[in-house]
Amino acid sequence: MKRVNVIQPKALLKVIAIFLPLLFNVNGLASAASGQSSDVPKNSAAVVAGAAVSAPAAESAHGAEASEGEEKAGDVIMHHILDNNVFAFEPFGSVNLPKIVIGGFDISITKHVVMLWLVSALLLIVFSVVGGKYKNMTARNAPKGLANAMEALVEFIRLDVAKSNIGHGYEKHLPYLLTVFFFILFCNLLGLIPYGATATGNVNVTLTLSIFTFFVTQIAAFKAHGVKGYLQHLTAGTHWSLWIIMVPIEIIGQFTKPFALTIRLFANMTAGHIIILSLIFISFILKSYIVAAAVSVPFAIFIDLLELFVAFLQAFVFTMLSALFIGLATAHEGHEKPAAGVAHH
Repeated sequence: MKRVNVIQPKALLKVIAIFLPLLFNVNGLASAASGQSSDVPKNSAAVVAGAAVSAPAAESAHGAEASEGEEKAGDVIMHHILDNNVFAFEPFGSVNLPKIVIGGFDISITKHVVMLWLVSALLLIVFSVVGGKYKNMTARNAPKGLANAMEALVEFIRLDVAKSNIGHGYEKHLPYLLTVFFFILFCNLLGLIPYGATATGNVNVTLTLSIFTFFVTQIAAFKAHGVKGYLQHLTAGTHWSLWIIMVPIEIIGQFTKPFALTIRLFANMTAGHIIILSLIFISFILKSYIVAAAVSVPFAIFIDLLELFVAFLQAFVFTMLSALFIGLATAHEGHEKPAAGVAHH
């Protein structure tokens, strides 16, 4: 008669305690194999339950650490576009700008504020040098180099922008228009150099410039027409029965003009940088050298050259529209004849 070997219950429990943790992908072999005879069922159950709970927790913790350490393309783009208190000079390091809060108002020094100071300093230096060259010139000398370039731009703004849109009396508005043009131009150009930031890509900067244009326009209108003429200007020369419609429209129009100036300059300068950075990140997202060589780099260079043109164009458009608004506000013709006709009838 053959002998049948019967597996002892304690040995069977030990085998189960060893292999069950393997099914749950935990490293509990040592604890499962070393259980005592009386405590084996309890310890094995605890290991299995602990493995089932800790495995998802470990995976979620690992995913959280990976997501925190991984920087997305959108975050990098927005960090470059938006204003902040860190001036990054990678890979050389970064400069933390001071945060200042007085009376609940945040007047911290940010990278766009630094760029505004830098642009102001450059304007003072450039035009001091140009002014010094003109002082040393005689009637037979012609400006050269930087002085010649600045003279060409000044003449362009004087004749084709200020005089063409304002007309008589444009000279008193010329200093403001020249300041706005060169200030915006330098801000746009400095935003294209490495480690630079585009201050005109900040809506607060463009809004401030638009508010200056608004006040210059309103003051010029008061000086040109007086209080009575200014109020008549709001009626657009229409019959008195239409004033209830025309006056609100004209008042709203006074504020939509600076709003249009604000959004146009801000949106154009911001969109260009977003496009350039997005084209560059395409190659990183797809992880392809072919895409980088055939798409990202050529198109990014093209958009960068286009941004150089846009830097001049947006400075010109803002200055031209400012001159146009001033010219419309100070114009004397157009409202007097209709008003006279109404009075005659």
